[in-house]
Order: sequence, then C-alpha cells, then structure tokens
Amino acid sequence: MAKLLVKLQRYFRRKPVRFFTLLALYLAAGSLVFLHSGFAGEPTVTGTQRGPGTGEGPGLPYLGVMQLSRGFKAAATMPEGGRRHGPWFKSTSKEPAERAKAGDYGSTRSRVLRGRSGHEKEEDRARYIGCYVDNTRRRTLRGVSFFDYKKMTVFRCQDNCAERGYLYAGLEFGAECYCGHKIQASNASESECNMACKGERSNTCGGVNRLSIYRLELAQESARRYGSAIFRGCFRRPDNVSIALPISQLMLNMSVDKCVDFCTEKEYPLSALAGTACRCGFPTTLFTLHEREDEQLCAQKCAGEEFESCGTAEYLLVYQTQVQDNRCMDRRFLPTRAKQLVALASFPGAGNTWARHLIELATGFYTGSYYFDGSLYNKGFKGERDHWRSGRTICIKTHESGQKEIESFDSAILLIRNPYKALMAEFNRKYGGHIGFAAHAHWKGKEWPEFVANYAPWWATHTLDWLRYGKKVLVVHFEDLKRDLFVQLQRMVGLLGITACEDRLLCVEGQKDGNFKRSGLRKLEYDPYTPEMRKMISAYIKTVDTALKLRNLSGVPDDYYPR
Repeated sequence: MAKLLVKLQRYFRRKPVRFFTLLALYLAAGSLVFLHSGFAGEPTVTGTQRGPGTGEGPGLPYLGVMQLSRGFKAAATMPEGGRRHGPWFKSTSKEPAERAKAGDYGSTRSRVLRGRSGHEKEEDRARYIGCYVDNTRRRTLRGVSFFDYKKMTVFRCQDNCAERGYLYAGLEFGAECYCGHKIQASNASESECNMACKGERSNTCGGVNRLSIYRLELAQESARRYGSAIFRGCFRRPDNVSIALPISQLMLNMSVDKCVDFCTEKEYPLSALAGTACRCGFPTTLFTLHEREDEQLCAQKCAGEEFESCGTAEYLLVYQTQVQDNRCMDRRFLPTRAKQLVALASFPGAGNTWARHLIELATGFYTGSYYFDGSLYNKGFKGERDHWRSGRTICIKTHESGQKEIESFDSAILLIRNPYKALMAEFNRKYGGHIGFAAHAHWKGKEWPEFVANYAPWWATHTLDWLRYGKKVLVVHFEDLKRDLFVQLQRMVGLLGITACEDRLLCVEGQKDGNFKRSGLRKLEYDPYTPEMRKMISAYIKTVDTALKLRNLSGVPDDYYPR
C-alpha cells in the first residue's frame, strides 16, 4: 500500500495539471451532492424535460435557476422543525410573491422582521411622548405606582402598567413608576428629565418631580376591559348620594364594563352601578363600604348584558377600578425629631413588612428598621437606611426579643400571627425572598425540620419577652388586622400619636396589599407539619394564650387551632 501511495505522489508531481483536474472534479461532485440534499426530493418539471427557452440545447434536462427555485420553495414550506435553508437562489419570474405567501424566509417581510432593531421593537410596545411635571400632592398619573431604587428599567415599568391595562407609564427620579389612563399636567423641558434609570443607565427615567411618559400601544384594548376591577359588594345607597358619589352618568344600555370604563376615564377608584345610572367616587365617611348587603338585593339584570347584575336605584353594586386612590400615597420623614421610639415588633414571618406598608399609608410618614434590608429600601421603604435612633421615622421594625433591646423602646405595637402560618412564611422568605417560595427540596430536606425546631420556641419567647419587658405594648393579631383593617389600624395609629383621618384610612383599605404579598398560587400540596411538630407548637400556643389572658388581654384567635 505504501509503495502505491509513493508511486501516485511521484506521478502527480510530474503531471500537476492532472492532479488539479481531479481535485476540481472531486469538489464539483461534492457540491452537487450538497445542493441535492438541500431540496425535498428530486426536482421535477411538468410536461417536457427540455428547457423552456430556445437557448437550451435539445435533449438537455432543464436544471437551471427556475427549477432550483421551485425546489427551494418546496423546502421553505416544510413544517416547523424540518430543515430550514437560506435564500441562496434568485428567480426572475413572479415566484417571489408566491414564496412570500408560502412563508419563504427570503421574503421582504421576513427580512424586515429579523433585522428590526431593539429600539423599533420598543416602539411597537410603547411610544415616548415627553417629559411632564409631577406633583407629590396631586399626581400626573393617578393609577398604581411602585418603586425600585436598584433595578428599575423603562421596560419593567411599561410591562407592569400594560399588564394592569393602563394607557400610560411614567418614570420619575430614576426609580419610581406611575401608571394612569390620563395625563393631568403640563409638559416640561426634556432637559429636566435627566436622571438615568437605576437598573439601566443607558435610559432616562424622569427627574426630580418630572415624569418620562410613554403611551402603551399594546395596552389600549386591554385598558377597556374591567377584568382587573375588584368586586367590593352590594351596598345600600348613601343618603347624600350626589356628594358621596359626585360623578354620574345615565346609561340605558348599562353593563359592568361600561360603568367601570366610565369611572376609570373620570379617574375615580369606585364604580357604582345603580340600575341604569353609573356613579363614581371615593370611599369616604359618607360611603365607607363597611356595611355590605345581601347580593340578591343587587341582582337586577343589566340592560346591556343579561348575564350581569347592575344593582338598583336603592342598592348599588360596587367595583374598585384600576385608578389608584392617591389620598394616602404621599409619604415623608417626620418634620421634627421624635421624642419617643415606638417599636413595631413581631416574630419573623408575622407580617411586619405589610404592617409597615399600612402604617406609612395611614400616617403619611416613613417607618424605620432596626436592621437594613436593601430590597425593602429599593421597593420604597425609604426609612430603611436611617439609623433606628434617628427619630425621623414614625416607628421602628424589629424582631429582637432580648430584655436590653426591648427596654430601649418607649412603646410598642406587638404583632402576633398564627405560628403555623408565621413559620411557613419565614421559611419561604429565608429560602425564596420576600415574595418568593422555598423550593420543594427545602421542604422535603433537613432544612424544614431544623428550622421548626429552632424557630418555634422563638415564636413563643418573642411574645413573652415583649409582654414582660415592653413599655406600653399594644397587641395586634395579624388575623384581626386582615379581618377588620379599619378598626385595627385606628388602634395602631392612635398609639403612634397621630390623629387618624378616616378618609385616609378608607383610602388605605383600597391599597392594602402593597408590593410584598405572595400570590398564594404555589401553596404546598401537603401538610409540612409532623404530629411531633404540632404537639410542640400547640404547647407554645397555650403558653402564649395564658400569658395574654393574665394581662387582661384577649387570648389568641380561634384560627390558631388545632392546638
């Protein structure tokens, strides 16, 4: 074999032309095989196998551009997942139009879609309309709002507003996002919107009291739906209805979506259906939404939608629209240093962050923290960065339970939650973040039993220590706060030395969830507590219950059972 190779080598050295000829033939054959594999089956031409033009030699099969183009067309219409080929061949016939209809990747439309820049895609989603003045007392965009002082981007703000059906998204101060259906302010100079987004330095996110506003093109249709409106119930018509619900419109062809649409357009958070009249307003002392009636009293069919109820002249069917009630959204630091330090004390997982959100809305002042949590600061809890003794915040979050730490506070709101719920909430926070969830492996692994063994005793000692060492302690049960927010929040605000404005508290009821509420969609499909765990926790519940009653306080709520 070696001798044969040597002979071939010597031969081609003497005859280089023959070597290159064979090499060219080899490459040509390979190219034909490659091209053949690019088409679905053998190309065919109906009728004669001769070329269509007179320039073709007789007897030669037509394998020119037209036939290759047809072969490519067949390949291009293959179902997705099959082999895809680029537009290598051009046709001089009318077939490009046909290929475009068949989904040819070489068509003009496909090339445009593939080559579209990110900026053009953004314009499909939202259109920038300018820089606008904003006012903390009277917002330019009066829908929902949220803050992120670390990761705010233009897309994130647009996405959140579009998801809720708003027409406009506005960014302010580099980290604040506001949504709305109307722009209620004048234009400002573009130079005044000069702050980079916290999570995207290449884009501008408004300025100081200046909004960079986008119109959400993809949200226009969804904004007309009432699917995200919240049903509040059936209520008796208030005595001074024209004052309680000042905006009204007669709608002979009444439906829920028409009334909700109307009140959303007028920028009111409440939409009340009264037969053929649609009324809009705010929750006030004249119309508190606290005394619900039997829904059958509102069961009159809508004139414009037979499967919906539209209330009557005496009994109103009320929905909460997407418009944010801004009467309780302004917050600031205390104007003068607080003389007393008030603790908002709780076991971890007992709803402290939610209680802070409610207190800030109810009082208009920031709350502080014994710790520093960057994620909370980034979500709008601006008092998080202040030292807990700064005196600039209305109360201080703490999970501490030692005597020295407790005695450093002058008074306290002690928030207590069912230990079964609190332990699971804290476990989710520890392994999944403030609104995330622990992984299945954590629940099934050694982490959960160890967590319960360490944290369950702390749940009891935390309450016992604050009852023993705390000065002027107001006990609030998380379950009571959820069940009767208005009354419990009044008690909390009273301890803080703030005169509770009832209209402001009613506003809080409509904004109660905040940004730190788990969806509840990922509940465990099994009970993570073993009989041994339950026996241990039941003993701690009884101990706390007894301690509360010894201080002439109501014991733990009934839903702490089974014990």
